[in-house]
Amino acid sequence: MSMDHTRLFGSDDDRTQAFGAPPPDPGATQAFAADMNRTQMAGAPGAGSITLEIAAGNEYALSTKNTREHALIRATAPQSAMGQRMPLNLCLLLDRSGSMEGQPLEYAKRAMHYVVDLLQPADVLSVVTFEDDVEVMMPARRVVNKELIKQHISRIQPGNTTNIYDGFVAACSQVASVPAGYVNRVLLLTDGEPTAGLTDFPSIVGQVAEQKSRGITLTCLGFGPEYNEELLVGMAKRAGGNYYYIARPDLLQEVFRKEMEALLSVVGRNLRLALRLSRWCQVRQVYGKQPTWGDRTAEVTLADLERGATVSALVEMELGNRPGGVYRVARAELLYDDAVSGRQERVGGDVVFNFVADENLVASGRNAAVDQELQVALASRSLEQTVMGMRTQAISPQAAVAELEKTQALLVSQGRTQEAAQVKEALDAARSGADLQKTLVGTVLNLEQGKTKQ
Repeated sequence: MSMDHTRLFGSDDDRTQAFGAPPPDPGATQAFAADMNRTQMAGAPGAGSITLEIAAGNEYALSTKNTREHALIRATAPQSAMGQRMPLNLCLLLDRSGSMEGQPLEYAKRAMHYVVDLLQPADVLSVVTFEDDVEVMMPARRVVNKELIKQHISRIQPGNTTNIYDGFVAACSQVASVPAGYVNRVLLLTDGEPTAGLTDFPSIVGQVAEQKSRGITLTCLGFGPEYNEELLVGMAKRAGGNYYYIARPDLLQEVFRKEMEALLSVVGRNLRLALRLSRWCQVRQVYGKQPTWGDRTAEVTLADLERGATVSALVEMELGNRPGGVYRVARAELLYDDAVSGRQERVGGDVVFNFVADENLVASGRNAAVDQELQVALASRSLEQTVMGMRTQAISPQAAVAELEKTQALLVSQGRTQEAAQVKEALDAARSGADLQKTLVGTVLNLEQGKTKQ
């Protein structure tokens, strides 16, 4: 009996055929969302605040031998995703070591006062400070008496060394003491290296990952020239949070404003993207992510998603040869906590390729949007290599500038204007002899997160 490779085969998970999809039209447009056979819009309207789009990097894949292809998965929270937001459960974690004495600490207090003014009575706030020792200046409480909270903050005084690890653990304990139903976040502001408590990178980043598994996200704000940007970016990356480089004390309030604006518009949190693979398909990598591997599965965490934002995951797959036809090679499922409804939601869709023997047809079927995302991923790697080369003095300042100029031009051509502006800032710093690595590592993190705003 002959086999129809585009038939509907029901729920047999071992089958790799696409579920009822007709073969794509070779003359169809290459736009990301225009062809529903190539780009899957997933999720029923009203099921949750986030929609999922899935695009194969090519309409076609070669059926006669093993090949590598890409798939781009985009989760979007539309600007129209309005509603009663979930309250925040926020801990302000402040480094008050001796290097913060004077103007830095005073500006930090003003910025924290500004945060208090933005919160509502339904929100919960705690304040933890650290130097040698850790002090819970204010346990988690609802933001009812704002003046009293500001008085607590105003009493903060500088100390000695920097105990980031124990400070972070104490901050997470305050966040964890609050019942479920909140958007959980720790905001860490530090200007130095960890010099007390556990100071090694694996211990600190491992603790961050453990707290993330419990639903607590961390944003890192590095102030001044002395802090360890590699550590802070590593912490933010494992936590799914943000990273900011603050060059001058007077910029503190603006950065706090930007972070609070994002927090107050969170639509989806604790995003987990799982890829369930059909036979003869393997995931080689998810660019900028660290997958958790299972039996024919790969799972990654994604950054929290605000209104009007999109977060992307670019997947490289190896596809085994097979008879010609339209096949589903993977099922993508996004699980997240909806910060508008308060419910856990799930949305999914299929990664589909039309397997053909004609190499010319494969060459003609590329998806421009996926190619663009691949170029951005490669730009991120180039930036990371440039940072490492500068750190180890493996490349000269002149060579670093040349690489940055190429990366900036590529980012501009791909529409990543925010990251291109950050690279320009780093270029200006390099030409003036200033430190540019703190800006660049943040740019790498932004690119790896794959987040863009409408």
